[in-house]
Amino acid sequence: MKTAVVTGGASGIGQAIASRLGSDGYQVATIDRTPSNSDNAHTADVTNREQVEAAMASIRERLGPITVLVNAAGIVGNGRFVDIDFDEWQKVIGVSLNGTYHCTQAALPDMIAGKWGRIVNISSSSAHSGQPYMAHYVAAKSAVNGLTKSLALEFGPLGITVNAVPPGFVDTPLLRRDEELNRLGGTVEDHISKTPVRRVGKPDDVAAACSFLISEEAGYITGQILGVNGGRNT
Repeated sequence: MKTAVVTGGASGIGQAIASRLGSDGYQVATIDRTPSNSDNAHTADVTNREQVEAAMASIRERLGPITVLVNAAGIVGNGRFVDIDFDEWQKVIGVSLNGTYHCTQAALPDMIAGKWGRIVNISSSSAHSGQPYMAHYVAAKSAVNGLTKSLALEFGPLGITVNAVPPGFVDTPLLRRDEELNRLGGTVEDHISKTPVRRVGKPDDVAAACSFLISEEAGYITGQILGVNGGRNT
């Protein structure tokens, strides 16, 4: 049985991915800053390499080599670009990009040794379209897409695929918070009317895409950016 690690797995999209992979038959462990009572939930900050290495070591000891990694941890930033101080810039970059770096480097040795691996990075549709007042977030997620393509070329010969899933308008607690703070440029219902499939996305939609990219059937797919956005970005 293969072991999958999902970062940011305590809530929202990460939680849905962890649940789906468990249903698919993987042994699933999560890494998140939010503590959980689950045996296979590990509390760690993905920006802290020592904490990441400790969590990965604990997962290996309990579940065996790590062969699947989904980098879903991330934080959203908002503000006029001229008002974003460097600490805030670094904070957003730190989780979305540096966290992906730390976790991927920590998990790759098992995949290389086993000559099989799947990495899926959760980026954002804002990397396609841009988004005002979220320059640091868009920059980080755009970098994740670029990292995905480079890693796919480097590790494809070793049996490891690397793909990215940029979600679009997905109904999560974070989305609803932004709606309350008037950060969406309208309500969720307003945006549904602008979405070709005429509904808001669900975390399970993103989880389904990850499930496919991790499957054996997707072994010839790597370096791809698979948008899950209801047609808002094509």
